[in-house]
Amino acid sequence: MTPRVAVGQRSETVRRANLSAIVRELHLRGPLSRSDLVALTGLTRSAIRGLIGELVAAGLVREERSAPAGTPGRPSPLVRPDADDTVVLAVEVNIDSLAAAVVGFGGTVHELVRVDRPRAHLSLDEIVSDLVDIVAPLRSRHALDDELLGIGVAVAGIVRRTDGLVRLAPNLGWRDEPLGARLAAALRLPAPVHVANEADLGGLAEQRRGAAVGIDSLLYVMGEVGVGGNLMIDGQPVVGAAGYAGEIGHLPVNPSGAPCGCGSVGCWETEIGERAMLVHAGRPATGGREAVAQLLAAAAAGEREALAGLAHVGGWLGIGLAGLINVLNPSLVVLGGLFEQIHPFVAPQLAEVLERRALPASRELARIVPGTMGVDGPLLGAAEHAFEPMLADPAARLSMLRARRPVLASA
Repeated sequence: MTPRVAVGQRSETVRRANLSAIVRELHLRGPLSRSDLVALTGLTRSAIRGLIGELVAAGLVREERSAPAGTPGRPSPLVRPDADDTVVLAVEVNIDSLAAAVVGFGGTVHELVRVDRPRAHLSLDEIVSDLVDIVAPLRSRHALDDELLGIGVAVAGIVRRTDGLVRLAPNLGWRDEPLGARLAAALRLPAPVHVANEADLGGLAEQRRGAAVGIDSLLYVMGEVGVGGNLMIDGQPVVGAAGYAGEIGHLPVNPSGAPCGCGSVGCWETEIGERAMLVHAGRPATGGREAVAQLLAAAAAGEREALAGLAHVGGWLGIGLAGLINVLNPSLVVLGGLFEQIHPFVAPQLAEVLERRALPASRELARIVPGTMGVDGPLLGAAEHAFEPMLADPAARLSMLRARRPVLASA
């Protein structure tokens, strides 16, 4: 027998869903008129008017004229996300840099700081201490102690999303490190910490702000020292039983290949990662981003050795993509990080390999494009990750603001 749902409970559920639809459209599209929101959400004008009133009263959005005074007719008011008072903190732990950004509702980046650091296996305590130092000036300049929705963290490793435990980050030298808990304790900010894999978040950024906007079936492949991926089906990320899905860099592709930092042999990243590209181009494996920039410049000038390194990566990249396209059937493949940079050099080779190795039916549907978010993609994806709880249930945010209102009034 189907349990009965009280009318009040059902109407509250509908209200929460409607608020979420409005807030998500404003966050992803920016300022919209009430008429736009009616068209995008399918809600009635009266419903939009009432829900927008709630959001305005809570300070989440502002309404303003959509046309100058004196314009004929009655223009629909423009609803604008409040990017100043509704913010998140995004943090990234990369192999050769640390970064932090303050991002407002609607995707406005208020400030972004990236600090290069030597490539070395640094302890969790050292990384957290450095992050606290990087965040400190942002904290004071943007009053993060007063209003903060959440803290999103991107890290180059396999993450247990329930508590931010980094199970394995071979290129950082980490195993079972409690990054989420340690960072929350060190920052002492009034907001939850959400930790996820950098490739997952890079894919999220491309879907919401970059090359994959409007795409529901997406494969994102990101390369740096390591290689990671993100798969979305029907607009939803495929994260696996514990959030570990997407570790495509550790697909075993070459039984006679090189040892991988994960402990296996012949993983995909040993053939297409930064180190492999540099070595096959006759450069030191540990040259880092500067060596990559020099290699790309040499390739653009026609240097044979540089082009050979890119050809090696392009061939193996095509082989792995052929298998993934055959299995996953995405409509779009976005190449991020290192692969975004080398795409102009390897695009013809990728097309040739896929022509030979991918199933025609799947290959014909899958476009392969470079990403548009650049080096900051995972960081901006971390901001989107931190916004997600509010986008999913803005009513909870409204309730919290109402509860705090007497305290704010007496402060």
